[in-house]
Amino acid sequence: MKAGNFSDTPEFLLLGLTGDPELQPILFELFLSMYLVTVLGNLLIILAVSSDSRLHTPMYFFLSFLSSVDIGLTSTTVPKMLVNIQAQTQSISHTGCLTQICFVLGFAGLENGVLVMMAYDRFVAICHPLRYKVIMNPKFCGLLLLLSFIISLLDALLHTLMALRLTFCTDLEIPHFFCELAHILKLACSDILINNILVYLVTSLLGVVPLSGIIFSYTGIVSSVVKIPSASGKYKAFSICGSHLIIVSLFYGTGFGVYLSSAETHSSRKGVTASVMYTVVAPMLNPFIYSLRNKDMLKALRKLIPRIPSFH
Repeated sequence: MKAGNFSDTPEFLLLGLTGDPELQPILFELFLSMYLVTVLGNLLIILAVSSDSRLHTPMYFFLSFLSSVDIGLTSTTVPKMLVNIQAQTQSISHTGCLTQICFVLGFAGLENGVLVMMAYDRFVAICHPLRYKVIMNPKFCGLLLLLSFIISLLDALLHTLMALRLTFCTDLEIPHFFCELAHILKLACSDILINNILVYLVTSLLGVVPLSGIIFSYTGIVSSVVKIPSASGKYKAFSICGSHLIIVSLFYGTGFGVYLSSAETHSSRKGVTASVMYTVVAPMLNPFIYSLRNKDMLKALRKLIPRIPSFH
């Protein structure tokens, strides 16, 4: 095959998680189950928040939006992998590949933004409780989401449009289960200096800066909580933030793992494992992490599904 740009490339080959044919049915059942659990669990969170007036607060508003983002992020990658396993093919068109790159970056950026908003929401609730309703008003929350959407969209479009200028030769095999930007850059036989600069620059800005905001928020939260005289008050404050901290650790830990491993050769499986964590495992765990640790959420879920047992 002669070198050609992205639009001239007929298709890429997604090698998936393993080349062993005997493991393909197991992977299909595993990822289908995880996908269904992810969609169902996050839909229940969205329905519970929308149906219970007690949950019409900024914290649960952000949580329901996070659930929507998780559904979108997983739906961008897993269905194509399931179709390829079922059809016993590895191909993905250049349009499909670009679409995956754009949507994965967009949804990951949105999740990044929502996690920062949730940290700030908890900071205001614990450090400035008397001004909470004034600061976290619906208009301000909507503007935060709109800003996050615009930034995520611009980031995704920038990287996607920059990928259009790349040329590819004979090696079109992607050692992954979806088109990830880092792997696409390694397959290009044209100069990727500008692309790499953009990746590391934007990752630094949209990764380090929000993470610094989360750290700043929790620094203020911890300093306020230690001043609470009662042990029960401290426990209640920390329990509210515990679920968010677990999700932040999952998202940032695996997300940074992907880009740190991108400096290695594409034969490394570390980046693939990290990608599975932040695109599949984390979105599946988020509903359980929030619902099982939150009595108000459990009450709302019991209204939707009466068979859910009570937790005391």
